[in-house]
Amino acid sequence: MEILAFGVQADERPLIENAFRGHHEVRCLDVFLNADTAPIAAGHEIICTSVNCDLGHQVLQTLAAGGTQMVAQRSTGFNNIDLGVAERLAMTVARVSYYSPYSVAEFAWTLAMAVNRRIVRASTRTRDFDFRLDGLMGRDLHGRTAGVLGTGKIGEAFARIAHGFGMRLLGWDIAENPACVELGMEYVAKERLLAESDVVSLHVPLLPRTEHLIDAAALKSMKDDAILVNSSRGGLIDTAALVTELRAGRFTGVGLDVYEAEAGLFFLDKSLQAIEDDTLARLVTFPNVLVTSHQAYYTVDAVGQIIDTTVANVLDYRAGRRSENVLVPRS
Repeated sequence: MEILAFGVQADERPLIENAFRGHHEVRCLDVFLNADTAPIAAGHEIICTSVNCDLGHQVLQTLAAGGTQMVAQRSTGFNNIDLGVAERLAMTVARVSYYSPYSVAEFAWTLAMAVNRRIVRASTRTRDFDFRLDGLMGRDLHGRTAGVLGTGKIGEAFARIAHGFGMRLLGWDIAENPACVELGMEYVAKERLLAESDVVSLHVPLLPRTEHLIDAAALKSMKDDAILVNSSRGGLIDTAALVTELRAGRFTGVGLDVYEAEAGLFFLDKSLQAIEDDTLARLVTFPNVLVTSHQAYYTVDAVGQIIDTTVANVLDYRAGRRSENVLVPRS
């Protein structure tokens, strides 16, 4: 059986091919699944997708008509999949419910430190042999407050790093994480966390109730010199409202590895094209903003775990087994 994998990055290809070797043939495509590319999957019982693939109603209908019966998603997030439609079409859907939390937590802190210490500006200057320090002053993090919105495995790893810096910890979640409490984290209301934190990092899933969790009111409640980091999902932040606050000169720095309208942009080379997204175009012009292209998870350790789990999900499907990774079971 040949499995069709969409949205495969060049670094991922050999890992995917090696992982499936001895089990199934796999064909890796660098194009993302959407309404235009869905017909390519005709005749493939199993497809493998990434978080920036479109698995909405129209695409799922096309896949089902072509004979696809299983979607194996190479990510934890699944907000790009219409699970209700998949269930009606009797299409099995599985995801990767766990991979290295350190990859994302460490990258979140990389963003925070980069904007705090003006690393990008400093690097650009020194390439031009400009060694002045004007405008590069940062702040010690020791003794300041880190606010963690979402204290699951990734949020916990982020908190452990903050604890290592000697920071005070505030947390917000639907349930307390005992490991975070042991670190000295105090769970508080979101409003208090935003008002008191010097660094705010988002580690919650994108759900209807968390969309624009950081809206205009939330942004206004934050300290003027706070650092905001999002390495989770772009839709957690109202980006237009964020641009408004940045134009007012607020925030020491903002580090974004995700963007709410990233589909069709991130993971692609758009360097020779005009960017039609005015909000993103404005966002990247701010000197205190650092935007990266959804790469927080992108370590050999995390990607290896993601691919191994994806292979296991396919083998479970073929054997009629069900695991915690299954979002829509085989009918």
